[in-house]
Amino acid sequence: MSNSDLKDKIVNIISNHKTGILASVENNKPHLRYMTFYHEALTLYTPTERESEKIEEIENNPYVSVLLGYEDKGHSDAYVEILGTSSINDTQALKDQFWEESFSKWFDGPNDPNYVFLEIKPQTVRVLNLNGEPPQELSLENN
Repeated sequence: MSNSDLKDKIVNIISNHKTGILASVENNKPHLRYMTFYHEALTLYTPTERESEKIEEIENNPYVSVLLGYEDKGHSDAYVEILGTSSINDTQALKDQFWEESFSKWFDGPNDPNYVFLEIKPQTVRVLNLNGEPPQELSLENN
């Protein structure tokens, strides 16, 4: 599979799966939680509260892993494993772009200063469970 075809496959998977697992590092151990993900190309964004423990974890160690896909009992769904670095993005344009009314449970609106995003820049993306094919890997560290 060409890198272009692989990128298209990855974007298709992340476009069709908004809920996934974010793994960060807490006290030198993995810390996982379900999150909602948005994306622009291969960069992921997930909303969170500025005062959450995720922010502290990311500030202490920016390396994260994300799993997206794998919903049909895992038998035939391709899924992606994204390894990358995360940072805080609190630009108003991004907050406006991805605001959903369901966020009102946690935030006062898109202008709430506690409403921020974790921005995840992938370094390596693996596509797994491709109908018995071996995993496909896309390295982005030099891009």
